[in-house]
Amino acid sequence: MQFIAMITMLIDHVGLLFFPGEMLWRIIGRIAFPIYAYALVQGHVYTSNYRKYISRLFIIAVLSQIPYQLAFDTNGLNVVATLFVSSLVLRLLDSVKPGIVSALTIAAACIIMEVLPFDYGAYGLLLVLIFKYADKGGMVVMHLLLNLAYLLAYGWVIQLASIVPTLVIAYGPGLWRRLESWTLPRWVWRAFYPAHLAVLAVVVYILGI
Repeated sequence: MQFIAMITMLIDHVGLLFFPGEMLWRIIGRIAFPIYAYALVQGHVYTSNYRKYISRLFIIAVLSQIPYQLAFDTNGLNVVATLFVSSLVLRLLDSVKPGIVSALTIAAACIIMEVLPFDYGAYGLLLVLIFKYADKGGMVVMHLLLNLAYLLAYGWVIQLASIVPTLVIAYGPGLWRRLESWTLPRWVWRAFYPAHLAVLAVVVYILGI
């Protein structure tokens, strides 16, 4: 699972930077974020030390920010920052009952993530919430509806491909357990995002893109 997330994210970013006219790279890249969102939920549920968990996310987000801005020529916040805020929202929702307070918390976070903006914006948070609170059948339906909403609102055509990993999570538990058994050293998993952004930023600088 981790390996697939890293490779498809790398393919997405290489395509965005060096082959912007070839959509196949970006379509393959849509596989990555749902896996990271699902992994975040699993980490949130099963971590034995939330402070260490959220601190690691914060550090990775900070280390990734400058390479992210340099590589993609943007002032937005990187995807790990999106996951960091999503984790904070999950923590807040754990402490309140479902109702007006939880709805306002989600709405406020969505607005902030769109305005600043965060990578994936409110979409990222909403997908995390789907993985946290929906059952397996509901995951697929709600993720599909989310994709359709963003297709109609923003024309996110290639984002429709992101339903593929959700289908695997929901309906391929045997396959998923096998993928999850192929673990990587923790330092590789944690360092890959900022490290690959730094390399891409250097290549962009050298090529003058």
